[in-house]
Amino acid sequence: ASTAITCFTRGLDLRKETEDVLCPANCPLWQFYVFGDGVYASLSSICGAAIHRGVITNAGGAVRVQTLPGQESYPAVNANGIQSQVLTRWASSFSVTRIKNTALEAVGRSVSTARPSTGKRPKKPLDKKAGNKDCKADIAFLIDGSYNIGQRRFNLQKNFVGKVAVMLGIGTEGPHVGVVQASEHPKIEFYLKNFTAAKEVLFAIKELGFRGGNSNTGKALKHTAQKFFSLENGARKGIPKIIVVFLDGWPSDDIEEAGIVAREFGVNVFIVSVAKPTTEELGMVQDIGFVDKAVCRNNGFFSYQMPTWFGTTKYVKPLVQKLCSHEQMLCSKTCYNSVNIGFLIDGSSSVGDSNFRLVLEFISNVAKAFEVSDIGSKIAAVQFTYDQRTEFSFTDYTAKEKVLSAIRNIRYMSGGTATGDAISFTTRNVFGPVKDGPNKNFLIVLTDGQSYDDVRGPAAAAQKAGITVFSVGVAWAPLDDLKDMASEPRESHTFFTREFTGLEQMVPDVIRGICKDFLDSKQ
Repeated sequence: ASTAITCFTRGLDLRKETEDVLCPANCPLWQFYVFGDGVYASLSSICGAAIHRGVITNAGGAVRVQTLPGQESYPAVNANGIQSQVLTRWASSFSVTRIKNTALEAVGRSVSTARPSTGKRPKKPLDKKAGNKDCKADIAFLIDGSYNIGQRRFNLQKNFVGKVAVMLGIGTEGPHVGVVQASEHPKIEFYLKNFTAAKEVLFAIKELGFRGGNSNTGKALKHTAQKFFSLENGARKGIPKIIVVFLDGWPSDDIEEAGIVAREFGVNVFIVSVAKPTTEELGMVQDIGFVDKAVCRNNGFFSYQMPTWFGTTKYVKPLVQKLCSHEQMLCSKTCYNSVNIGFLIDGSSSVGDSNFRLVLEFISNVAKAFEVSDIGSKIAAVQFTYDQRTEFSFTDYTAKEKVLSAIRNIRYMSGGTATGDAISFTTRNVFGPVKDGPNKNFLIVLTDGQSYDDVRGPAAAAQKAGITVFSVGVAWAPLDDLKDMASEPRESHTFFTREFTGLEQMVPDVIRGICKDFLDSKQ
């Protein structure tokens, strides 16, 4: 028998090698996300691929789905009213074929669980309020209010943004949007929390007044990334944050730094550029590569071009499809919410009780910067002398408060110093269980003296296991040991202070180091 699926079920949602499914009727064609032709990337909609392939029409029907290995370069082909899209590579694929002479009872039984196929779906007043649940996103439209665009094109831009907002399917459980106007100084026109119905958003967009001034897009992008997505302004936890930058011509300021800030804040930046600079105008552009430097990833997905503001209706749907494709939002992962940080703490007798407290304070201050949760960052701590003691592991606490209180409660051991052994112990027992997880792994070794054993071998093994090592030395810790433990480039992964009181000043540098490594690993 066939399994009934929805318009949005993707290849990767199926569990079997070969599966017979039943597509409902009247799926909204423009909402289909399809990559490839004949062989489709598994993040494609199954029913969308089946219509694209001509296996079924929009009246729905039975389809056989065959799982295939991944491949490089899925092509974009327009067929049967669906424009499939390019994808450079994906880990798995599928194909779709007709099911010969389907037994009626199979269809009969499944149809009841599919959407009613009586032409139009009965409109539930409730659904409209909830919005499009398949497109959960918090979106800021950063519109161009500069003299570059002028009043007339500004109004055309508003119409376009309004159409995008309506097609997104705004609702309490769907996408939420706000608008920021870029000109000389950025102005947040309305926040995510202000409206949860498309009608209200549309009205608010119509009411926007043109500001004029230079197009300081960089300044506006930075301001939006830092200020717009706070929880009190309506941002939701665990939902992709997106800024869609509309740019007529080019920015009058530098946009590269703003792009970096946005990535650090976990914001996915799209740039919709209209009226690219002409050859004559290029001399006036500060940085010709401004689009590539501002977008989330320079992979073609985050940039979008329209020749003019006229006749833009056909550009609405492909943009909406991009904004709704959750799995492409590569910048939602940030160093703050996607790392595991293990602290290896020297508990030898040379440290002493009061200095040990300063070490714990340092650890707390570093840990505080990260978003610890079951789906976010994780913290672990091991104390060592000649022996090792796991104070808590990555899976013990999923809330920051719990982690901080566990750090406060660490008791000082006092004893010798075997740092090499301790690194091996931590690599095996603390990082071992999470080595295949999604987070990037960091180990911070804190020591105040010479190790009695070799540190170089164990540190190299830790790095080989995918752990980035920072060494933090105090007092009598030999610089050679610290450098031998640290990851490359060793200079930026080695810290030293004469006094334990100097640890406090290092906190921002260590956090910055972790974030820099995280971003570098993602590029």
